[in-house]
Amino acid sequence: MIRTTPIAAALFVGLSLAAAPAIAKPNNQLTISQEAPAEARAAFAAWVASDRIQGRRDQCYGIALAGENDCRAGAGTTCAGTSTQNFQGNAWTYAPAGTCQHIQTPDGAASLQEVARNNAR
Repeated sequence: MIRTTPIAAALFVGLSLAAAPAIAKPNNQLTISQEAPAEARAAFAAWVASDRIQGRRDQCYGIALAGENDCRAGAGTTCAGTSTQNFQGNAWTYAPAGTCQHIQTPDGAASLQEVARNNAR
């Protein structure tokens, strides 16, 4: 019989959580273009309604609120949760595949590549 100490159990849980990718949730300021294909509009609607991405996903720049990015936030930052501006152009968040190029924010369009907008200095 294998006995697990509380410390070993805590380490296992911590490692498991660290290995799981953090995926930021959509925010209520995001919209999708009416010109987007029906499939993209449906994937976006499902993501917003459930806070989960079904299927493939893309790294979408410029859609996260401050501190809610999945990764990449420019010079001087580390990764997830380090963006300092809403809709920061060099911080990405996962979005359902095929939706990013159709997502709109109050500060402009989202992008599959970094955008020069609200970047930390």
